[in-house]
Amino acid sequence: MQIAALRFRFGGMFARAPFWLCAGAMLALTSTITPTIAQKAYGPGVSDTEIKIGTTTPFSGPASAYSAGAVSATAYFQMINEQGGVNGRKINYVALDDAYSPPKTVEQTRKLIESEEVLFIVNPVGTAPNLAVLKYVNQKGVPDLFIGTGATIFNDPEHYPWTLSWTPHYASEGEIYARYILATKPDARIGILSQNDDLGRDYLLGFRRGLGDKASKMIVSSLT
Repeated sequence: MQIAALRFRFGGMFARAPFWLCAGAMLALTSTITPTIAQKAYGPGVSDTEIKIGTTTPFSGPASAYSAGAVSATAYFQMINEQGGVNGRKINYVALDDAYSPPKTVEQTRKLIESEEVLFIVNPVGTAPNLAVLKYVNQKGVPDLFIGTGATIFNDPEHYPWTLSWTPHYASEGEIYARYILATKPDARIGILSQNDDLGRDYLLGFRRGLGDKASKMIVSSLT
């Protein structure tokens, strides 16, 4: 996967770095910024005492199980703060409930950026929710890191340089499933039932790609 270089917004000055680590490593990277860069005229989300970051997640609704990530992150950042924070700054982690509803994600993401003024967004959950705010966060130039979806549309540094995907891509997963079937059931007749959205289409694309020239013969039915 191609990794885009993103830019932190510190006091009008920009430091470029590849983001390929987890959220904890992200904060470790923040701690290495030199005093020359970390001057008094800080950018959004940063002060002498605080680093404010945010996320959207479904604390409520049918996908609320996915909020476990934000719950765990809250505990992790609390531990970091109890140990003194990052270079003396405490981590203010703002996690807002979007109920896995794209319109709610738009509302809550705007709140994070325009009202809370977070430095960056980390691990927002869901394909449809993230797709609803993809253009907005990139227009705002806010780092949108390790997003909780494997849809291939989010791996596009040319058009969306501020967004970095994290989970394995659904197309790659589909391809793995197809290879397994070829290895274990080479004469299988396959029926596919997939979601009628970007997630489902990515799985189907990868699955067909994994079957190669046998796809048309082995797949006898495909419905959404």
